[in-house]
Amino acid sequence: MIVTLTANPSLDRTAALAGPLARGGVNRARAVTVEPGGKGVNVARVVTLAGQPALAVLPADPAGPLVAALARLGVPHLSAPTTSAARTNLTVTEPDGTTTKINEPGVPLSEAEAAVLAELLLDAAGGGDGASRTAVGTRTAGRGGPVAVSAGAAAAGTPGAGDGAARTVVSTGTGADGALVAVSPGTAGAGHPSGAGDGADWVALSGSLPPGVPVDWYGALTRRLRAAGRRVAVDTSDAPLRALAAGFPAAAPDLLKPNAEELAQLSGGDPEALEAAAAAGDLAPTVGAARRLLDQGVGAVLATLGGAGAVLVTAAGAWAATPPPITLRSTVGAGDSALAGYLIAAVAGRDEPARLRHAVAYGSGAAALAGTALPRPDQTDPDRVDVVRLP
Repeated sequence: MIVTLTANPSLDRTAALAGPLARGGVNRARAVTVEPGGKGVNVARVVTLAGQPALAVLPADPAGPLVAALARLGVPHLSAPTTSAARTNLTVTEPDGTTTKINEPGVPLSEAEAAVLAELLLDAAGGGDGASRTAVGTRTAGRGGPVAVSAGAAAAGTPGAGDGAARTVVSTGTGADGALVAVSPGTAGAGHPSGAGDGADWVALSGSLPPGVPVDWYGALTRRLRAAGRRVAVDTSDAPLRALAAGFPAAAPDLLKPNAEELAQLSGGDPEALEAAAAAGDLAPTVGAARRLLDQGVGAVLATLGGAGAVLVTAAGAWAATPPPITLRSTVGAGDSALAGYLIAAVAGRDEPARLRHAVAYGSGAAALAGTALPRPDQTDPDRVDVVRLP
């Protein structure tokens, strides 16, 4: 199973314009869509569309539109309850595929709320300690409304994370049928959304961090998850990415998925120069930057390079993948889809070239879709992705 964390989820509103965006003028949308978003949510959605087990962990109002949207799409999830509305991110797409994004900063999380979210993640991934906690979250498995779940209110005799035992009711409140049912989490008995008695195959920590959460939070989570034997992928940027790197090798994930700009943030290079070199067929700067991350303890680097494809660098070697020709519709969710494709192949036991091939197939599949649409397997074609080994 693939578990994702989206600490800063959103409702993504996409306006598709009939013509080019006119700055300072009146623009009329030919279509508007609203979908649950955030990078981890997108990864979970793609994995779910592929028919593979996924679980999205996020903070959300259990009665809010974000949880309702996830349930409508059939995406299993665990949510740490908040009383604030989810942020709204606006995307404007033009007919030629040009995408403009305006992202709100997100709902602040208190130290206590961040702790609840962390414990829900660890329990869902099978890395919780089963200790007594009083936090309460919600779960929805794409069937019915939210049910409140304690983030491990595991008193004596209450099962801990991932032991497959039946859940224990610990309190009552408001839920799908008008009554809130609080239960201990991580217990993958009948009806548990994760179904992960043996823990997650991969945990993906994705996206920005909301106000109030320390910038080194991903590093702390990575250390705890890896200590519990979980494989961790991280896809973030800016201050959280730099803080993660400052904690290497102890906080080094099994997979890091930067784009050119994020790779440059870590290497001190010029992102435009990296992309230009890749577009011209010179992947040496990208591979060099990725190998320096491996020297710091990162297990693998999947660097996505837009139209130039992607590069995968591991201790076993380096590979480049070129995407099939597509008509670019929107870049929204392309990187998240690439990460999902990689993880789907990894869970299936595929080798490095196949993981890269699936990553690029899913990323280009997303780019060929309008708005915030994410690809189904039949909208990807890994066989058309060219993969070559690099020196």
